[in-house]
Amino acid sequence: MTAASTAGSATAAPALLELSTGYIVTKALSVAAQLGVADLLADGPRPAAELAAATGADERSLYRVLRLLAAAGVLAQRSSGEFELTNVGAGLRSDVDGSLRAWVIMNSEGVYGAFRDVLHSVQTGEPAFERVFGAPLFEHLARHPEQGAVFNDAMGDFSRQATTAAAASLDLGGVERLVDVGGGDGTFVAAALARNPRMHATLYDLPHVAGLTRAKLDAAGLADRCEVVAGDFFRSVPRGGDAYVLSWILHDWDDERCVQILHNCREAIDDGGRLLVVETLIPEGDEPHWGKVLDVAMLVVTGGRERTEDEYAALFERSGFRLSEVHRIPSLMSVLEARPA
Repeated sequence: MTAASTAGSATAAPALLELSTGYIVTKALSVAAQLGVADLLADGPRPAAELAAATGADERSLYRVLRLLAAAGVLAQRSSGEFELTNVGAGLRSDVDGSLRAWVIMNSEGVYGAFRDVLHSVQTGEPAFERVFGAPLFEHLARHPEQGAVFNDAMGDFSRQATTAAAASLDLGGVERLVDVGGGDGTFVAAALARNPRMHATLYDLPHVAGLTRAKLDAAGLADRCEVVAGDFFRSVPRGGDAYVLSWILHDWDDERCVQILHNCREAIDDGGRLLVVETLIPEGDEPHWGKVLDVAMLVVTGGRERTEDEYAALFERSGFRLSEVHRIPSLMSVLEARPA
């Protein structure tokens, strides 16, 4: 090894050490989320001793975790030794809009285990989750309701920000009926109906999801403007909409399954209709982007993938649509608008 290469290795070492131990920060973050540390700090700084007493943790051990999180920018440690929330750490509170507490727990305690066999996914193209846990993700969650509840909360926390921003940024003034395909807990529909008082909507999802969502929409006073229909978007999609929405759906699936979903949407939509796809778009080049991290997660967990704008355009073309516009919204997501070809 030359002197130059030795010097290069020494320069690279700190970055590689930090990258290779990132899982420790991930787990520390999850510990703080599970213990409710952010909620305990909501009213101001507190010492580790008080936080340990309130959470039933060992004081010295908890201090070490809090110190790591302070170094990561999640907390700040005062000269007095007390810890306080940063703007980043405030997102771990359970009582604020935009909370990502469930998301943090889900990523560390739920899907995390699948990454011990990530090499299998890279070598085969198959999701490691099923190999590790014995069932595909959604089947596994159905078998373990407590994990399923955390997963649903996590998806709701994250998607609520993106779908609300998408509904607020789109001009849906001419839409009489919106069909939300795989609409989940109704976040997008509720936001769209609130901004468009003349609009009616259909929310379409699996039977066990539809039942829960129907009750939520009833409680929100939207039952008279939104029907909830149970079904499987791999089989068919309800007709009669002016606009169809797929919000954070396509990234769960490989290209062939996506084409199947999109084809069913094309069968349902009139020639003058609009298809709105809310997803993360991966930029070209090697710039850092959260979508690239999520893309590997989809490889390992579901077998799905994040895509570039061109890749979505190709899926639309295969399904009888053409990409007409991309709406950049103030979140990590974008809205791809497609029209029947």
